[in-house]
Amino acid sequence: MPDSRRTDLILLLVAIVWGSSYLSAKTATVAIPVLAILFARYVISALACVALVAARRGPRHYTRDEIRFGSLLGVTQAAVLVLETYGVAHTSAANAGLIISLTIVLTPLLDRTGRRGGLPPRFFAATGVCVLAVGLLMSGSGLRTPGAGELLMLAAAAVRAVHVVLVGRLTTGRDLRPLHLTAVQTVVGSALFVLPAAGRLPVLMHADAMTWTQLVYLALFCSVFAFLAQTWAVQRTSASRASLLLGTEPVWAVVIGIGLGGERLTVLAALGAVLMVAGTYWGQAIERAHRTATMKGSPGSHRHHRSHGLADGDAGRRTPANGQGVHEEQTAT
Repeated sequence: MPDSRRTDLILLLVAIVWGSSYLSAKTATVAIPVLAILFARYVISALACVALVAARRGPRHYTRDEIRFGSLLGVTQAAVLVLETYGVAHTSAANAGLIISLTIVLTPLLDRTGRRGGLPPRFFAATGVCVLAVGLLMSGSGLRTPGAGELLMLAAAAVRAVHVVLVGRLTTGRDLRPLHLTAVQTVVGSALFVLPAAGRLPVLMHADAMTWTQLVYLALFCSVFAFLAQTWAVQRTSASRASLLLGTEPVWAVVIGIGLGGERLTVLAALGAVLMVAGTYWGQAIERAHRTATMKGSPGSHRHHRSHGLADGDAGRRTPANGQGVHEEQTAT
Protein backbone atom coordinates (compact mmCIF):
# COMPACT_ATOMS: atom_id res chain seq x y z
CA MET A 1 0.00 0.00 0.00
CA PRO A 2 1.44 3.42 -0.94
CA ASP A 3 2.53 5.54 2.01
CA SER A 4 0.06 8.32 1.15
CA ARG A 5 -2.88 5.91 1.15
CA ARG A 6 -1.75 4.36 4.43
CA THR A 7 -1.50 7.81 6.00
CA ASP A 8 -4.98 8.74 4.78
CA LEU A 9 -6.41 5.52 6.22
CA ILE A 10 -4.80 6.20 9.59
CA LEU A 11 -6.25 9.71 9.72
CA LEU A 12 -9.65 8.42 8.68
CA LEU A 13 -9.43 5.76 11.39
CA VAL A 14 -8.67 8.44 13.96
CA ALA A 15 -11.78 10.36 12.84
CA ILE A 16 -13.90 7.19 13.06
CA VAL A 17 -12.59 6.38 16.53
CA TRP A 18 -13.26 9.90 17.74
CA GLY A 19 -16.72 9.84 16.16
CA SER A 20 -17.48 6.60 17.99
CA SER A 21 -16.40 8.05 21.34
CA TYR A 22 -19.73 9.82 21.86
CA LEU A 23 -21.77 6.63 21.70
CA SER A 24 -19.24 4.82 23.90
CA ALA A 25 -19.39 7.59 26.50
CA LYS A 26 -23.20 7.71 26.38
CA THR A 27 -23.42 3.94 26.83
CA ALA A 28 -21.06 4.08 29.80
CA THR A 29 -23.07 6.85 31.50
CA VAL A 30 -26.09 4.56 31.61
CA ALA A 31 -24.22 2.15 33.88
CA ILE A 32 -21.99 4.36 36.05
CA PRO A 33 -21.80 8.03 37.12
CA VAL A 34 -20.04 10.55 34.89
CA LEU A 35 -17.35 11.41 37.45
CA ALA A 36 -16.45 7.74 37.87
CA ILE A 37 -16.17 7.42 34.08
CA LEU A 38 -13.87 10.41 33.85
CA PHE A 39 -11.64 9.24 36.69
CA ALA A 40 -11.32 5.73 35.23
CA ARG A 41 -10.66 7.07 31.74
CA TYR A 42 -7.97 9.44 32.95
CA VAL A 43 -6.25 6.86 35.15
CA ILE A 44 -6.14 4.25 32.37
CA SER A 45 -4.82 6.86 29.91
CA ALA A 46 -2.25 8.12 32.40
CA LEU A 47 -0.93 4.63 33.14
CA ALA A 48 -0.61 3.93 29.41
CA CYS A 49 1.14 7.26 28.65
CA VAL A 50 3.54 7.04 31.59
CA ALA A 51 4.40 3.46 30.59
CA LEU A 52 5.06 4.54 26.99
CA VAL A 53 7.32 7.37 28.17
CA ALA A 54 9.25 4.95 30.40
CA ALA A 55 9.60 2.40 27.60
CA ARG A 56 10.80 4.78 24.90
CA ARG A 57 14.43 5.30 24.02
CA GLY A 58 16.18 8.53 24.81
CA PRO A 59 15.61 11.02 27.66
CA ARG A 60 12.66 10.11 29.84
CA HIS A 61 12.68 13.07 32.19
CA TYR A 62 10.02 15.77 31.93
CA THR A 63 11.15 19.30 31.24
CA ARG A 64 9.93 22.24 33.30
CA ASP A 65 7.87 23.54 30.36
CA GLU A 66 6.28 20.14 29.79
CA ILE A 67 5.20 19.98 33.43
CA ARG A 68 4.07 23.60 33.58
CA PHE A 69 2.18 23.73 30.29
CA GLY A 70 0.93 20.17 30.59
CA SER A 71 -0.57 20.97 33.99
CA LEU A 72 -2.41 24.03 32.66
CA LEU A 73 -3.68 22.16 29.61
CA GLY A 74 -4.66 19.25 31.84
CA VAL A 75 -7.04 21.55 33.73
CA THR A 76 -8.66 23.01 30.60
CA GLN A 77 -8.84 19.58 29.01
CA ALA A 78 -10.59 18.19 32.10
CA ALA A 79 -13.13 21.02 31.89
CA VAL A 80 -13.90 20.05 28.28
CA LEU A 81 -14.36 16.39 29.16
CA VAL A 82 -16.65 17.17 32.10
CA LEU A 83 -18.95 19.23 29.90
CA GLU A 84 -18.81 16.74 27.02
CA THR A 85 -19.52 13.67 29.12
CA TYR A 86 -22.37 15.24 31.07
CA GLY A 87 -23.67 16.65 27.79
CA VAL A 88 -23.68 13.36 25.89
CA ALA A 89 -25.45 11.75 28.86
CA HIS A 90 -28.42 14.06 28.21
CA THR A 91 -28.56 14.13 24.41
CA SER A 92 -27.96 11.73 21.55
CA ALA A 93 -24.47 10.71 20.51
CA ALA A 94 -25.20 12.04 17.00
CA ASN A 95 -26.25 15.45 18.31
CA ALA A 96 -23.24 15.60 20.63
CA GLY A 97 -20.79 14.90 17.81
CA LEU A 98 -22.40 17.50 15.58
CA ILE A 99 -22.70 20.29 18.15
CA ILE A 100 -19.14 19.87 19.42
CA SER A 101 -17.90 20.43 15.86
CA LEU A 102 -18.77 24.10 16.40
CA THR A 103 -15.25 24.25 17.81
CA ILE A 104 -14.06 24.33 14.21
CA VAL A 105 -15.57 27.78 13.63
CA LEU A 106 -15.25 29.09 17.20
CA THR A 107 -11.49 28.56 17.41
CA PRO A 108 -10.50 31.00 14.62
CA LEU A 109 -12.72 33.64 16.22
CA LEU A 110 -10.60 33.41 19.38
CA ASP A 111 -7.19 32.94 17.78
CA ARG A 112 -5.32 35.40 15.58
CA THR A 113 -2.02 33.50 15.50
CA GLY A 114 -0.58 33.16 12.03
CA ARG A 115 -2.84 35.66 10.28
CA ARG A 116 -3.11 39.40 9.93
CA GLY A 117 -6.34 41.31 9.93
CA GLY A 118 -9.85 40.08 10.61
CA LEU A 119 -11.56 37.10 9.10
CA PRO A 120 -13.38 37.62 5.79
CA PRO A 121 -17.17 38.16 5.86
CA ARG A 122 -17.70 34.75 4.27
CA PHE A 123 -16.35 33.10 7.42
CA PHE A 124 -19.08 34.72 9.50
CA ALA A 125 -21.63 33.52 6.95
CA ALA A 126 -20.33 29.97 7.50
CA THR A 127 -20.58 30.52 11.26
CA GLY A 128 -24.18 31.63 10.78
CA VAL A 129 -24.92 28.40 8.92
CA CYS A 130 -23.52 26.44 11.88
CA VAL A 131 -25.60 28.43 14.37
CA LEU A 132 -28.72 27.71 12.31
CA ALA A 133 -27.73 24.04 12.26
CA VAL A 134 -27.49 23.98 16.06
CA GLY A 135 -30.97 25.48 16.29
CA LEU A 136 -32.35 22.75 14.04
CA LEU A 137 -30.54 20.02 15.98
CA MET A 138 -32.02 21.34 19.21
CA SER A 139 -35.51 21.63 17.79
CA GLY A 140 -36.03 17.89 17.43
CA SER A 141 -39.51 17.44 15.97
CA GLY A 142 -40.43 21.07 16.58
CA LEU A 143 -39.36 24.32 18.21
CA ARG A 144 -38.64 23.85 21.89
CA THR A 145 -36.40 25.09 24.69
CA PRO A 146 -32.87 23.64 24.31
CA GLY A 147 -32.25 20.68 26.59
CA ALA A 148 -29.51 20.41 29.17
CA GLY A 149 -27.50 18.07 26.96
CA GLU A 150 -27.42 20.44 24.01
CA LEU A 151 -26.52 23.42 26.20
CA LEU A 152 -23.70 21.46 27.84
CA MET A 153 -22.35 20.47 24.43
CA LEU A 154 -22.44 24.11 23.34
CA ALA A 155 -20.47 25.03 26.45
CA ALA A 156 -18.06 22.18 25.73
CA ALA A 157 -17.48 23.49 22.19
CA ALA A 158 -16.69 26.96 23.55
CA VAL A 159 -14.32 25.67 26.24
CA ARG A 160 -12.66 23.33 23.77
CA ALA A 161 -12.01 26.27 21.45
CA VAL A 162 -10.29 28.09 24.33
CA HIS A 163 -8.30 24.94 25.10
CA VAL A 164 -7.20 24.55 21.49
CA VAL A 165 -6.06 28.18 21.33
CA LEU A 166 -4.04 27.61 24.51
CA VAL A 167 -2.48 24.47 23.03
CA GLY A 168 -1.32 26.44 20.01
CA ARG A 169 0.01 29.40 21.96
CA LEU A 170 1.81 27.33 24.59
CA THR A 171 3.37 24.74 22.29
CA THR A 172 4.21 26.56 19.05
CA GLY A 173 7.93 27.23 18.78
CA ARG A 174 8.80 25.25 21.91
CA ASP A 175 10.59 21.93 22.10
CA LEU A 176 7.80 19.99 23.81
CA ARG A 177 7.41 16.26 23.31
CA PRO A 178 3.77 15.36 22.63
CA LEU A 179 3.82 12.09 24.56
CA HIS A 180 5.42 13.67 27.64
CA LEU A 181 3.00 16.60 27.51
CA THR A 182 0.07 14.20 27.23
CA ALA A 183 1.32 12.11 30.14
CA VAL A 184 1.37 15.23 32.33
CA GLN A 185 -2.15 16.18 31.22
CA THR A 186 -3.57 12.76 32.01
CA VAL A 187 -1.87 12.60 35.41
CA VAL A 188 -3.25 16.05 36.26
CA GLY A 189 -6.71 14.97 35.10
CA SER A 190 -6.55 11.86 37.27
CA ALA A 191 -5.65 13.99 40.28
CA LEU A 192 -8.47 16.46 39.57
CA PHE A 193 -11.13 13.76 39.52
CA VAL A 194 -9.97 11.54 42.37
CA LEU A 195 -11.77 13.51 45.11
CA PRO A 196 -15.00 14.38 43.23
CA ALA A 197 -15.30 10.76 42.11
CA ALA A 198 -14.26 9.18 45.44
CA GLY A 199 -17.78 8.48 46.63
CA ARG A 200 -18.70 6.89 43.29
CA LEU A 201 -15.65 4.68 42.80
CA PRO A 202 -17.23 1.58 44.44
CA VAL A 203 -19.59 1.50 41.45
CA LEU A 204 -16.60 0.72 39.25
CA MET A 205 -15.92 -2.43 41.25
CA HIS A 206 -19.35 -3.74 40.35
CA ALA A 207 -19.37 -2.62 36.72
CA ASP A 208 -19.89 -5.38 34.18
CA ALA A 209 -17.49 -6.41 31.45
CA MET A 210 -19.27 -4.33 28.79
CA THR A 211 -18.91 -1.13 30.85
CA TRP A 212 -15.22 -1.75 31.45
CA THR A 213 -14.80 -2.44 27.74
CA GLN A 214 -16.30 1.00 27.04
CA LEU A 215 -13.97 2.65 29.56
CA VAL A 216 -10.87 0.94 28.19
CA TYR A 217 -11.92 1.82 24.66
CA LEU A 218 -12.38 5.49 25.59
CA ALA A 219 -9.02 5.62 27.35
CA LEU A 220 -6.77 3.54 25.12
CA PHE A 221 -8.34 3.93 21.70
CA CYS A 222 -10.17 7.28 21.71
CA SER A 223 -7.36 8.93 23.66
CA VAL A 224 -3.94 7.28 23.58
CA PHE A 225 -4.12 5.37 20.29
CA ALA A 226 -5.87 8.17 18.40
CA PHE A 227 -3.32 10.69 19.64
CA LEU A 228 -0.30 8.61 18.68
CA ALA A 229 -1.79 7.63 15.32
CA GLN A 230 -2.66 11.23 14.53
CA THR A 231 0.79 12.47 15.49
CA TRP A 232 2.36 9.84 13.22
CA ALA A 233 0.04 10.56 10.31
CA VAL A 234 0.03 14.37 10.30
CA GLN A 235 3.81 14.39 9.98
CA ARG A 236 3.45 12.54 6.67
CA THR A 237 0.78 14.54 4.86
CA SER A 238 -0.35 18.09 4.15
CA ALA A 239 -2.25 20.28 6.57
CA SER A 240 -5.22 20.54 4.22
CA ARG A 241 -5.51 16.80 3.71
CA ALA A 242 -5.18 16.09 7.44
CA SER A 243 -7.85 18.69 8.23
CA LEU A 244 -10.21 17.26 5.61
CA LEU A 245 -9.96 13.70 6.92
CA LEU A 246 -10.04 14.56 10.62
CA GLY A 247 -12.97 16.89 9.95
CA THR A 248 -15.17 13.88 9.10
CA GLU A 249 -15.50 13.14 12.83
CA PRO A 250 -19.06 14.54 13.21
CA VAL A 251 -20.15 12.50 10.18
CA TRP A 252 -18.97 9.32 11.87
CA ALA A 253 -20.64 10.37 15.12
CA VAL A 254 -23.96 10.47 13.26
CA VAL A 255 -23.36 7.25 11.33
CA ILE A 256 -22.34 5.31 14.45
CA GLY A 257 -25.04 6.86 16.64
CA ILE A 258 -27.75 5.87 14.17
CA GLY A 259 -26.24 2.62 12.91
CA LEU A 260 -25.06 1.11 16.21
CA GLY A 261 -26.90 3.15 18.83
CA GLY A 262 -30.33 2.97 17.21
CA GLU A 263 -30.70 6.75 17.37
CA ARG A 264 -33.01 8.59 15.00
CA LEU A 265 -32.89 12.02 13.42
CA THR A 266 -36.06 13.93 12.65
CA VAL A 267 -36.34 15.76 9.35
CA LEU A 268 -35.35 19.05 11.01
CA ALA A 269 -32.45 17.44 12.86
CA ALA A 270 -31.26 15.75 9.67
CA LEU A 271 -31.30 19.12 7.91
CA GLY A 272 -29.34 20.53 10.85
CA ALA A 273 -26.78 17.75 10.53
CA VAL A 274 -26.25 18.50 6.84
CA LEU A 275 -25.93 22.24 7.50
CA MET A 276 -23.50 21.66 10.38
CA VAL A 277 -21.15 19.54 8.30
CA ALA A 278 -21.40 21.93 5.35
CA GLY A 279 -20.92 25.02 7.53
CA THR A 280 -17.89 23.68 9.39
CA TYR A 281 -16.20 22.53 6.18
CA TRP A 282 -16.94 25.86 4.52
CA GLY A 283 -15.64 27.83 7.48
CA GLN A 284 -12.56 25.63 7.71
CA ALA A 285 -11.74 26.17 4.03
CA ILE A 286 -12.23 29.95 4.26
CA GLU A 287 -10.05 30.29 7.38
CA ARG A 288 -7.29 28.11 5.95
CA ALA A 289 -7.24 30.02 2.65
CA HIS A 290 -7.21 33.36 4.49
CA ARG A 291 -4.36 32.26 6.77
CA THR A 292 -2.33 31.03 3.80
CA ALA A 293 -2.91 34.22 1.82
CA THR A 294 -1.95 36.57 4.66
CA MET A 295 1.18 34.59 5.49
CA LYS A 296 2.36 34.03 1.93
CA GLY A 297 5.78 35.50 1.41
CA SER A 298 6.45 36.24 5.09
CA PRO A 299 9.66 34.81 6.66
CA GLY A 300 9.20 31.27 7.85
CA SER A 301 5.59 31.24 6.69
CA HIS A 302 5.68 27.69 5.35
CA ARG A 303 7.00 26.22 8.55
CA HIS A 304 4.63 28.25 10.71
CA HIS A 305 1.62 27.36 8.59
CA ARG A 306 2.35 23.67 8.86
CA SER A 307 2.80 23.89 12.61
CA HIS A 308 -0.74 25.23 12.91
CA GLY A 309 -2.37 23.25 10.15
CA LEU A 310 -1.19 19.84 11.33
CA ALA A 311 -2.32 20.22 14.88
CA ASP A 312 -5.93 19.86 14.01
CA GLY A 313 -7.76 17.72 16.35
CA ASP A 314 -6.04 16.34 18.94
CA ALA A 315 -6.91 18.21 20.36
CA GLY A 316 -8.06 16.98 19.10
CA ARG A 317 -9.04 15.85 18.33
CA ARG A 318 -9.31 17.55 16.32
CA THR A 319 -10.16 21.05 15.45
CA PRO A 320 -9.25 21.24 11.79
CA ALA A 321 -10.30 24.83 11.19
CA ASN A 322 -7.52 26.31 13.21
CA GLY A 323 -5.28 23.33 13.21
CA GLN A 324 -3.97 23.71 16.72
CA GLY A 325 -4.01 20.73 18.94
CA VAL A 326 -1.66 17.96 17.90
CA HIS A 327 -1.06 17.51 21.60
CA GLU A 328 -4.70 17.58 22.53
CA GLU A 329 -5.51 13.95 21.96
CA GLN A 330 -8.28 13.73 24.49
CA THR A 331 -10.64 16.48 23.63
CA ALA A 332 -13.05 14.10 22.09
CA THR A 333 -15.41 12.55 24.55
